[in-house]
Amino acid sequence: MAHCQKNNGFHSATVTPDFTVANCLVAGGSLIPQIRTGRVEDENVVHLLRTDFRAMARKDVTQTAEGESSDKWTSILSKLNPIPRFPEFTGPYSVGTVDIEIPASELESPAPAPDNAAEIETIQFRIFYPCDSNATGKRITWLPAPQRDYLSAYIKFLGVGALLAEAASFIPRHLHYTTIPVVENAPILKPQTPNNRWPTMIFSHGLGGSRNAYSQIAGSLASHGVVVFCPEHRDGSAIASVIRVPYQQSRFFARGSKRMVPYTKISHDPTNEVHELRNTQLQIRLWELGLLYEAILNIDEGRKVTNLNKNLPMLEHFSNQLHVHDPGALIFAGHSFGAATVVQFLKSVFYAGRPELEAMKTPLYTPNWESSICRQVTQQNVIILLDMWCFPLTAKSTVPLFNLPLPVYAPADSPSSPLQPPGGNAVLAIESEDFFKWREHLHVTARVLSPDPSAHVVAPSTNTTTPHFFYVKRSAHLNQSDFALLFPWLTRKVLGSSAPGRALRLNLRALLQVLRVNNIPVAGTRSVDLIDNKGRDTKTSTPNGETASLRKGEVCTDDMAILDHEGNAIRDDDTATTDEAVQAWKWINIVVRRKRRKEEGKETEGAVEGVEDTEAHMAGVIEPSDSPAVERKFDFETASVFAAAPEQKLRGTPDDS
Repeated sequence: MAHCQKNNGFHSATVTPDFTVANCLVAGGSLIPQIRTGRVEDENVVHLLRTDFRAMARKDVTQTAEGESSDKWTSILSKLNPIPRFPEFTGPYSVGTVDIEIPASELESPAPAPDNAAEIETIQFRIFYPCDSNATGKRITWLPAPQRDYLSAYIKFLGVGALLAEAASFIPRHLHYTTIPVVENAPILKPQTPNNRWPTMIFSHGLGGSRNAYSQIAGSLASHGVVVFCPEHRDGSAIASVIRVPYQQSRFFARGSKRMVPYTKISHDPTNEVHELRNTQLQIRLWELGLLYEAILNIDEGRKVTNLNKNLPMLEHFSNQLHVHDPGALIFAGHSFGAATVVQFLKSVFYAGRPELEAMKTPLYTPNWESSICRQVTQQNVIILLDMWCFPLTAKSTVPLFNLPLPVYAPADSPSSPLQPPGGNAVLAIESEDFFKWREHLHVTARVLSPDPSAHVVAPSTNTTTPHFFYVKRSAHLNQSDFALLFPWLTRKVLGSSAPGRALRLNLRALLQVLRVNNIPVAGTRSVDLIDNKGRDTKTSTPNGETASLRKGEVCTDDMAILDHEGNAIRDDDTATTDEAVQAWKWINIVVRRKRRKEEGKETEGAVEGVEDTEAHMAGVIEPSDSPAVERKFDFETASVFAAAPEQKLRGTPDDS
């Protein structure tokens, strides 16, 4: 039990062994962890918390009572007990957001619903978009409602343990108050583009993700002039998801009006059963993406849609604002499982009706050839793949789909067509160092990105451009999402990553430049995002073609350095060149990767190429709860991130209903 007494204006604490999770007191203007009455079953947590809190009670509080300055005390406590926060977006536009849930029955699905989708009666997504700088309104919390359920799910996903997760979820946490720097329900800004429509992207989340989990990437793109739709998949891969049952929304009592879809833990053992489970998830994901595109069309065309989120005004201000009707206009992006989802979706749509796909015993997605999505997906769609997880692509039942190239490599309908396939120029793939060093997986990724995934020897192509394929040094798989900013202890101490902000910054630069080279209008990259360029004499092209030194406040409208293959190349020994263009940013040559694989005698038949043999060993990288290091390294900083807020309800506390 912990006791608190006031001593010279500060609170001091004495600690005994019986306690549960951290609570907070206000001391000198700072929130400090204090132990509450009870017991914790996790012995590692007990030992670490007991050690840290006893040290604080014996040393820090005593020193303060003896005359230590309040500034030093506040500094110590702020490091012990940080409240996670996100940086402001760097683009020229303010960012608005809306949260939408639409009954699936109101949308014309391009393909039949999967057999296991009977209880998925809605699709849910969040939109990030440019808004007027004078727009007012509240920010949204990163943790969706009901927050207790999401918090408990996140704690389990991060490997804290089920018992502690359930107990912790019932106490207000600092994560409850972490907000995203956006304006809720703000009107969309009038498009600042030549065609008077905003470029539009769909972003699919990975394992443990949600519609909010990639707010830094989505919001940053929105601040540069891209409207980003972030669906929350109901296949059991989201950290949690709540379905509002459409026909129950008029009930006076809330019981029965919502249904929770929990996170489904699936083994990483490479068995047929596991592949079947992942394919089942993919079937739901692809079906949802088809419905999402129909919803986007309805919103842009000003059609009436039923939004089950009652806190949202009408959506008319989105009418005729989105560049989503022209074939090939929509941008597709995803992280991890989401990147694999994008690959399977684009191939399933583009090659719909092909004999090799029709012969598949269990196709993932079979859209009607006359559907809107089949008209949308062409060779021209830009594809963004962040740390693509390839295991879901390697099932024997989907080998025919794997062996087909990405649509960007497909031949043009006619040699005289004004729009020739862009090839690899429309593909951006970014790896973490975790995935770059996973060589078996890297070779499969190179195969997916190549013009002919079925080939076992890849020769340099003279007919198409190579993809933009990079990795960020000293980065972890979760660096592509918001997790690295919210849980730096996890990425730093458990996953061995450093500088999480750098990975997101480099990702944004590459994303924006790939859009520019594909003639998609986006705002320039600000100097604050170019600090990783080698040297201090960074140059940029000004609108009149002159070259000028990039100074604070200026923007780069052609960030050539970030996509420089040779300047960011890796030598044969995989070490960096001395004249790298961008620090910690390395280009991966897929031809070299495939050639080396052949020389090593490790090229095998089929799509797997050794990934299945190593998948289980990398499980902890993909899902932190599978990492043996998580429990071992769960420390005081971990507890402080989840430390409880003061007992009184703070102003602006989100509703947990």
